[in-house]
Amino acid sequence: MSGPPRRPGGGPRRGRREAPRQGRRPPRPRLDGARLTAYDVLDAVTSREAYANLLLPRLLRERAGDLDERDAAFATQLAYGTLRARGTLDAVLARLVDRPLGDLDPRVLDLLRLGTHQLLDLRVPAHAAVATTVDLTRGVVGGGAAGLVNAVLRKVAAGGGRAAWLERLGGDERQRLALATDHPGWVVDAWRDALAGCAPEEGGDELADALRADNAAPEVHLVARRLARTELVAESGGTPGPWSPYAVRLAGGDPARVPAVRSGRAAVQDEGSQLAALLLSRAPLDGPDAAWLDVCAGPGGKAALLAAVRPAGVHLTAADRSPHRAELVRGALSGEPGTEVLVADGRAGPWAPGSFDRVLLDAPCTGLGALRRRPEVRWRRTPEDVAPLAELQGELLAGALAAVRPGGLVAYVTCSPHPAETVAVVEAAAGREDVEVLPVAPLFPDVPGVERGRHGQLWPHRHGTDAMFLALLRRTS
Repeated sequence: MSGPPRRPGGGPRRGRREAPRQGRRPPRPRLDGARLTAYDVLDAVTSREAYANLLLPRLLRERAGDLDERDAAFATQLAYGTLRARGTLDAVLARLVDRPLGDLDPRVLDLLRLGTHQLLDLRVPAHAAVATTVDLTRGVVGGGAAGLVNAVLRKVAAGGGRAAWLERLGGDERQRLALATDHPGWVVDAWRDALAGCAPEEGGDELADALRADNAAPEVHLVARRLARTELVAESGGTPGPWSPYAVRLAGGDPARVPAVRSGRAAVQDEGSQLAALLLSRAPLDGPDAAWLDVCAGPGGKAALLAAVRPAGVHLTAADRSPHRAELVRGALSGEPGTEVLVADGRAGPWAPGSFDRVLLDAPCTGLGALRRRPEVRWRRTPEDVAPLAELQGELLAGALAAVRPGGLVAYVTCSPHPAETVAVVEAAAGREDVEVLPVAPLFPDVPGVERGRHGQLWPHRHGTDAMFLALLRRTS
């Protein structure tokens, strides 16, 4: 067997350490695992329109051997914080880069954002933020780009923290608020209009509070489907949610560790989404109450809760036009008797007109009500997205009203407070002679500040939930 030459004493010969050759490149620095993971999320969001809340947990699981709990928390903070603050970060970078940001290599721009976020918003020493981002750039893109990143980030650091940069950027009141709260200006306008229609809160600047709440890390909310909430509280170590009788809130940790979640007796579901489903079940109804429809049911959370709370003998039909989402609904309803899942378009379903006593329409929307959970959505969506969605929402609501019998109820809900997706859609339907809009607030007497005219509106800063809109309509004839 071949091996190293042996000395007379029997041990391997120790050769001299070879002198470094002239021109040999120094070894590539080991990349910081947390920052690399955060960058990989940014890159996927930019290049593939990935959703950070779906991708990051998978990356953290895959890299658990290299990232400890502290690293994972820092990667989460970096990724979500950079995505959330993109507009403000880009405003700063546009002052310092000698070309339009759109002309940069997208990888370099994401790295600049990652470094700038550390300099402006986190307690990372400037030298560490710059050096680690330069190393990351050298490893991901190459040495040439590293020089640009180094020069720009040093200028960012020399300009001071976030407050100093916001003062330097200036702008009118709307622009300042948008930059300070990391929102596009059109979202600031939409929130202002939505709050104007809500029951006011006393004291403070509620618009600023609402925008800042979008930037706070949300609690994990669980829903007790097939067990008592007291059991779920005991299993999870959480606390009862204040609004839904089925909700449990967790301060932290992985919900998959909870036995009831693993078995399907409980699930992760925002408490606002729970109230959206309960809106349909709580409303008083004249006449028969035997057939319910969830018309845009995917991925199935609301349908599963409706299946759990429906009276005995009620048959639940859940439909979604996407076969993939319909399959997710089947999984959520697995083991629930008296349910069926259809692949169907709610605008013209295969059911006969007037087939159902209650219909839930959780309409496709911009998703602006869940910005805490999906920070990139605020920059991915544009004002031009709203009108086509509002048109679709109106068509789906017309389909839901056709599916319900005279005297039956339709709950229209969206995860967006934008007026065009909410009040305007319901008011258009309410113009029909056979439609009556019913007040929502009386159905939730224990939920303060929910009233938005005759409708309901939940807010992160008021209720600790996603910004769900709730409306209830009765077909009169």
